[in-house]
Order: sequence, then C-alpha cells, then structure tokens
Amino acid sequence: MCGRAPTCSKQVHKISFSRGNGGGYKKISPAGRLAGLIFPLGDPMDLFQEETAKIFKEEKSLPLAVRMRPRDLDEFTGQAHIMSEGKLLRRSIESGGLSSLIFYGPPGCGKTALAYIITGMKRMHFFRINAVASNVAEVRKHIDASKKNLKIDGRKTILFIDEIHRFNKAQQDVLMPDVERGNPVLIGTTTHNPFFSIVSPLLSRSLVFEFKSLEEDDIMTILKKAQGDKERGLGDLKINSDADALRHIAKLSDGDARRALNAFEVGAMTTKPDKKGNINFTLKVAEESIQKKAVLYDKDEDGHYDTISAFIKSMRGSDPDAALYWLAKMIYAEEDPRFIARRIVICAAEDVGNADPQALILANAALQISEFVGLPEARIPLAQATVYIACAPKSNAAYMGIENATKDIKEGRTQEVPDHLKDASYYGAEKLGHGVGYKYAHSYDGHYVDQAYVPKRKKYYFPTDIGYERTIKEWLEKLKK
Repeated sequence: MCGRAPTCSKQVHKISFSRGNGGGYKKISPAGRLAGLIFPLGDPMDLFQEETAKIFKEEKSLPLAVRMRPRDLDEFTGQAHIMSEGKLLRRSIESGGLSSLIFYGPPGCGKTALAYIITGMKRMHFFRINAVASNVAEVRKHIDASKKNLKIDGRKTILFIDEIHRFNKAQQDVLMPDVERGNPVLIGTTTHNPFFSIVSPLLSRSLVFEFKSLEEDDIMTILKKAQGDKERGLGDLKINSDADALRHIAKLSDGDARRALNAFEVGAMTTKPDKKGNINFTLKVAEESIQKKAVLYDKDEDGHYDTISAFIKSMRGSDPDAALYWLAKMIYAEEDPRFIARRIVICAAEDVGNADPQALILANAALQISEFVGLPEARIPLAQATVYIACAPKSNAAYMGIENATKDIKEGRTQEVPDHLKDASYYGAEKLGHGVGYKYAHSYDGHYVDQAYVPKRKKYYFPTDIGYERTIKEWLEKLKK
C-alpha cells in the first residue's frame, strides 16, 4: 500500500478504485489515475482535490459524465431529503467518524459520486469492487490490506462495493466480522431494494439511505455546469444551447444525470459548428441525442413490482386515469402483456368480485386476446379491461371469505365431512351410512332446503350492498327466511 511518489520523498497513500489493486505501488496510466489516486500523506484533503483537478484537466477523453462528477459536497446536486443541512446522511459524512453505508436508488442519481466525495473528506484508504466481477478471494484480499493499512499509518479503509446486491449470501457473510469492527468501512451501492437483496446482519451494521431520481431542475443545473466548465466540461466549446433543448434532455433523462450528460456530450460533439465556430445545440439536436425516453422499469427489480402495485391499487381505488397511466408505463417499458393481463384478472376477482361478475369475464377475455395478438394491439383490450374494472363497483367479500376460511383450516381442527354429504356412488356406501339422509335441493320448492353442509357452521361470506352483490345478499336473506 506504500511506495514513493515521483516528486516527493514522503510516504504516499494510494486510493485504489480499480479491481485488483490491493497493495503495492505500481505505475498507473493517465486514465487509470482517475480511478486510482495517489498523493503524499502530508495533507490528503488538499492534495486529493489538487490531484483530482489535474487528472480531470488532463483526461478530456473521459466521458463528460465522469469528468463532471462532483468533487465536494458543495458541488453535489440533489438528494435534499438526505443531504441538506441537518439531515442524517450529511451529519454522518461531516462528523468525525463514519458508519458503514448502503446507498440504494436508481442509476445516475449520485450514489457513486457521493462515495468518492466521502473518500476525499475522510482521508481514508479506498478500494473499489464491482460485485459483478468480484469474488470472495478479492474481498478477503482487500480486508487483509485494510488491516495492514491500519497498522502502518493508523488510517481505516473505505471498501466501496458497487452493485453489492450481486454478492451472494456467502460473499456478504465474509464482510460482516470486519465491518462490525469498523475496518473496512463499507459503502455499498445498489439499484435493488437492499431489504430484499442484502442479508439482515449486514444491513443491521449499516445505515441505509434511499436515493431518489434527480428532479428536472437538478438535471438542468448539472447540464448548465457542464456547458460552462472549461476545466472538466464543455466550456472550451462555443455552445449556444436553447433552453428548450436542455429542458428536453432533462425531462427525458428521467432523473438520470449520467444519461443526460451523455446525451448532451454526444449532441455537442457531433454537431457541426457554424461559420463563427458556434455549436448550436437546438431542440432538434437534443431530440436526436436523447431519442427514446428511458423509463426506470427493471423487470426483475423494484421498478417492476412498484409499478404493478400502483396499477392494481389504482384500479382498486376506482381511478381509471391513474390506472391507464401505470398501464401505459408498463407497455412502454415492454412488459409482458400476459403478466399485465393476469394481474387484471386477479384484480377483477379480488376487488370487484360479485359486485360486477362481468368484470372477471372481461378480464379473462383481455388475457386470452393478449396471448393471441400480442403487443402493440393488445394494449387496446388491456386498456378496456383496466377502465372497466377501475369503474366497476367494488367488493372483496368473496376474497375475504376464502382468506378467512383458509385461516380456519390452518389454525383450527379440520372438520370431517358429514356422513350425509359423503360420496354414495360406490357399492357398500349405504352400509357405512354415506349419503344417508341427504336432501336433494332441486326436489324442494325454490330449489332450496335447509340442511347442514358443515358440522360447525361459521359465516365467511358477507355480501355487500354494492352493485350486483346487493341482489345476491337479498336472495340469500330470502332463502333463510
């Protein structure tokens, strides 16, 4: 971990972001220096900033989104709910100590950038691992290096694990003993809900912070900084950007600063300057640069489950407009139409029920049609079924009935079938008393006869006064009389 700086006789401190740089000083390429900063230990904070500035100045070949990463908390944009003055995360960063942290949120919202900022502020050694390409051996290697660093110079190590949800349970378990002791200090980032993807013991040793997609105005601020920054951004270019052009990128980036900066850079670098040398970044250029809107919707992650949850709850809540919006989002993100249709069928049975029995029929028709025609045409019957169910009268009486009956089965003694209801179709059944005394309902007036169908009777179905279920309720009351 220690070596000699080319221009300084003092011991050096290596911040190793790249995989495999667990110890020893070695020559780093110019591009690699951005990922592995080296500076003397005299005053790490100042030298960290100076070296970062030099690297950003030299490395114009790096993507704009990398060059424009904030260097300190003053440059950090967004996440006011956890980063404004007095909030827990900001207090944790600015305090003398540092707990292990889990940053959870969508891409391009500042998780990795904040991890780098923390490293510069805390004057700690730093290793970066991408969980996709890492393994237990590499984790142990960095943990061992962290212990050695602490003995040599008394400084703890930050172990930054990107996409930590990709680690399996065994890999996560390796971290726990040393994370609990406070060295290394873990900073993990993930787009998955950590309460589903990270083991509980590791979560209990960390502070979990949810990052939100950046607001449109936050993206505008970042784009304008990039346009005017001559050191790291596009300030050396004569860019005349229309306000509606930048706003278009900010809107369609969907809260992802990385995507917005990439689109801005592509548009600016590929637009031919006019006779005066000006690059006119117009709305047309912006539309070509950003193309299709990115929608946060990963089919095996939170975006998928959160959206379908909102869709179902909107139908249940009798809001057809909201239901259509979430339906459109799923269709736009190319969700399987059969998955959508199955949820519509369940909603029709669970939430509409017998208040409007036609809802289930229409939902089933939408399911069959979706399997037959596929998208994009399937969006039409899906929309029809969605609107019908959202507008239909609601009753979950049948659903609650089966839930309560199932609960009794699980928790109570199972009741035996009464003899008069048992199968009497085989030879010898009558000798056993099976079927004896059974009353055939159609042999009585109104096709109904009072008869015990369960040894201990309990009421499970409570029809409401809503929609067609009112008719069902009245009919049942009439039978009982």
